[in-house]
Parts: sequence; C-alpha cells; structure tokens
Amino acid sequence: MAVDLSGQLAVVTGGTRGVGLAIAQALQAAGADVRTFSRSGGVDVADPEAVESAVTGLGPVDLLVNNAGTFDAIGPVWSADPDAWHGDLQTSVLGAFHCSRALLPGMIERGRGRIVNVSSGAATRPYPYGSGYAAGKAALLSFTETLAAETQEHGVAVFAITPGFVWTAMTERLRDASGPAPDISGADPVEPERAGELVLRLASGEADALSGRFIHVRDDLDELLSR
Repeated sequence: MAVDLSGQLAVVTGGTRGVGLAIAQALQAAGADVRTFSRSGGVDVADPEAVESAVTGLGPVDLLVNNAGTFDAIGPVWSADPDAWHGDLQTSVLGAFHCSRALLPGMIERGRGRIVNVSSGAATRPYPYGSGYAAGKAALLSFTETLAAETQEHGVAVFAITPGFVWTAMTERLRDASGPAPDISGADPVEPERAGELVLRLASGEADALSGRFIHVRDDLDELLSR
C-alpha cells in the first residue's frame, strides 16, 4: 500500500545512519518533510537544552521517531565503564523523554500526532554483556506503554518497534569485540528498509488501534489489527 505523507513534518533521532537513516529515507520518499537529530548534526538528544534548541521554530511536528541509541558498554557488569553504561541508558530513555516532552504539547494542542520508539528484542530477554543497552531498551518499552495511556484521550498514538537484527556499525562492534560480548552468531539479519516500511504504515494512521504495543518488523500488521 502506498503511503502519502505529503505535508507532514517528521523528526527522526539518530537519523543519519543505519536504521534511522533507512526510516528517514522511507519517510522522505513518501513525501514527508524530515528533520534528523543526531550528535553528528549537533543535537545530543540526552541533553534537554540541545533538544529544546533544535525544536525551536520547527513548526508543528506530526511524527516523532525516537531511534537514537548507543551500545558503548560491552562486557560484564562488574567491569563495565560507568560512563559508557550510563550513556547507553540515557541515550535511549532520556533521549525519548526529552524529544517527546518537547514535541507533545504541539501534538496535544492539535489533537493528533504519532510517536514511534525504536526498541530492541534485547529488551525482552536476558542479554549478557549488553546490560546497559538492554536496560535502556526495556525502559523504553515501559515509557511507550505509559505514554500511550497518557496521550490516548488527546489523539496521539505511541508505538514501540524492533527492527530486528540489522548489520550496522553498532552491531559490527559486537562482532569485532575483543572480550565478552552479546552472542550474535545465530542472528537472522533483517534489512534496515523493513523498519522504514513499518514506520510508514504506523505514520499513516492505519494502526493507531495498536497504540502502546511493541511491534516487530516481521509481525503481520494486518493480522495484528484484525485482532
């Protein structure tokens, strides 16, 4: 199904590479005006002042995709670097909080808007040697459920998705790690474009009934909606 997002303004965090780039490109191809927030572009989403500065004068945002994430703390908890561990947690959770807090007032005022939080399968199972990343993605699921409940009466839909295992610079670091690292030997890679396709369908509004849910790119969205 072709999705037309002409006239919509979308913000994608971490949108300059990997899964975020694929999502941004899919939204642009559908006609959306896409703005990307990234550290390389001068916006650290874990910094509330940087986020507030980035949204100033941006105009009414229809879609926010909280995709930014880091995976710098690789290894057992007892030898983890605290700054790296905190950073992994903060980018996922504080980044989503700061961006949502900055853009939700406009969505609520207009009575419409959508937020997509990019989580991970690591949030729902033991994830040895990646505890900071997994904890951040798990917290993002709880944040999604709560935010969906808070915004339901205001016409805003909030989703969490997982793009599956995608080969990116981040996952290549796991493969090349010199010490203990999450085991990715049995991973079944997914193309990053699948995440873009899913976000497009969520952005269209057809799946608003699934607000608050955690959706995998390999899920059958039509079947989920039928239930």
